[in-house]
Amino acid sequence: MSKLYFRTATQLVREYRRGDCSPVEVINAVLARIDDCESQLNAWRLVDARHARSQARASEKRWRKAEPRGALDGVPVAIKDVTETKIWPTRNGSLVPERRSLTRVDAIVVERLKREGAILLGKTQTPEFAWLGVTESEFHGITRNPWNTDWTPGGSSGGSGAAVAAGMTAIATGTDSGGSIRGPASFCGVVGFKPTFGRVPVWPASPMMGMEHCGPVARCVRDVALAFQAMAGGDSRDGSAIQQEAPAVMTGLERGAKGLRIGFSPDLGVARVDDEVRKTVSEARRVFTGLGAVVSRANLDLGDARKLSYAICNPMAARIRSRLGQKAARLSNEVFLSCADDGEQMSALEYLEAEAKRTELRGKMTAFHEKYDLLICPTLACAPFPVGHAQPPHWRKRDGEFMAMATPFDLTGQPAISVPCGFSALGGPIGLQIVGACGEDALVLRAARAFEKAVQLGKVHPPI
Repeated sequence: MSKLYFRTATQLVREYRRGDCSPVEVINAVLARIDDCESQLNAWRLVDARHARSQARASEKRWRKAEPRGALDGVPVAIKDVTETKIWPTRNGSLVPERRSLTRVDAIVVERLKREGAILLGKTQTPEFAWLGVTESEFHGITRNPWNTDWTPGGSSGGSGAAVAAGMTAIATGTDSGGSIRGPASFCGVVGFKPTFGRVPVWPASPMMGMEHCGPVARCVRDVALAFQAMAGGDSRDGSAIQQEAPAVMTGLERGAKGLRIGFSPDLGVARVDDEVRKTVSEARRVFTGLGAVVSRANLDLGDARKLSYAICNPMAARIRSRLGQKAARLSNEVFLSCADDGEQMSALEYLEAEAKRTELRGKMTAFHEKYDLLICPTLACAPFPVGHAQPPHWRKRDGEFMAMATPFDLTGQPAISVPCGFSALGGPIGLQIVGACGEDALVLRAARAFEKAVQLGKVHPPI
């Protein structure tokens, strides 16, 4: 049996029920793990040990009475520092002062995690306004990867990915507008799920509006499914949310992949995918065939999606900066500032043209799923690379961007998950991306679970 801090949420709940361990023991183990690792990783913006222990004592009392509050009672959970919390300030990885210090509220996902009995530990690091594929900022410095502290954990949910991988929490929240859940999951060797757009309500409203997806990061698919089921479901405060109950994704999670029609693409038509990523992800094709799925090569070219994403998102960057007023002088993320500059120069006609192309992309993927139940491809185009770089240092400018294969599915709103599928020659994790049609969250999770069981990488932990 793994050490307490590496127990999955599923294992913890089972052991609480049997009386094999207690939430207080687990939180003490997790906090000790944070003490051991945090100085090397810088994954946390804040850890509230006193509050965590108080929650753990309350959870322990409920379990002794056999009256757990919900499916996550006593499970350690971290919140990405772009998501509002009533008791902790939200800094968005920025030197810009907190926006609503006197009117703090819990985001809907935070409310729901509390309702399920989760023990909230604190907030994880993110680049300034979550606008970077690595987790570095002038506000907090550099967040590092537990597989090798010279590497980045990715971004923008890099603090969440690193904390989960290192055993400093069982589950963490992430947000994803351009690959920010799936990217860190791939680089950190964990599971990250971006649900169908609107399936998890986002309130208070995100400045990323129609691009923002909120979802969980965990060490196994069952935990991701458990957390998603707690987080999902309609809420009128988010007018873009799907106003339906959360889908029962735990039912049927173990049904396997037999008979599924799966399209495989090694690159989605992007400029570059490193050879070791192609090779590792190609093995996943054979895994699914062995599970009884019908897998065939899909001719799918989504190479222009990253450029389209900038056309949609850059005006949002300009809006964020504009709404900050004089506080915008404290902004330091050069990539964000460049995007904001570009967004300010765009005309309304250019933005509407981009939205029209986005609609065409949605139609293209809808047609794809008339033939295929799922798409599989690399999550990212490379393995983890050294900190201090926004793109892989061994790439040239013409090679494109390493997150280009994650971006299209934020534009379309489709559910997509990254699951570990192997390692690079240097030992860096490589993720497989599984994508479904809009609304097919349960199917994506089911296929991910089947793959996870087949490759048996879930018990491999980083050396830190």
